Amino acid sequence: MRRDDRDRDRDPFDDLFRQLERMMSEMMGDGMDMHVEDGPDSDADAHSAVYEEDEVVRVVVDLPGITKEDVSLECDGRTLSIDAANDRREYTERVHLPTRVDEHAADATFNNGVLEVSFERADASADINVD
Repeated sequence: MRRDDRDRDRDPFDDLFRQLERMMSEMMGDGMDMHVEDGPDSDADAHSAVYEEDEVVRVVVDLPGITKEDVSLECDGRTLSIDAANDRREYTERVHLPTRVDEHAADATFNNGVLEVSFERADASADINVD
């Protein structure tokens, strides 16, 4: 296939980022599990990665051209929904988390177009006292 026949809307660095993420995941071994989410709701310019570290799940998303005030987050414990829009750009991301998290204990930071959201893992089950 000639270069001119390729989809012009495709991010030219997408393959490179996927290769780098795969290599980083292999290098980290069992200590860190990294998942890259790319579903039908994802924007070609927004790259997201999910990291599992002990009792913490961390989501990192690149949102170029967006400010902190443009970002809206929502989580149901299984999926993090990210909506960000201004007059020049619009992103809608649905990041499926690898495990159930405590969405009420989330911590989010936004710095230079990079959003980072950290969650504590939710307890798998709760003890029930019988009276």
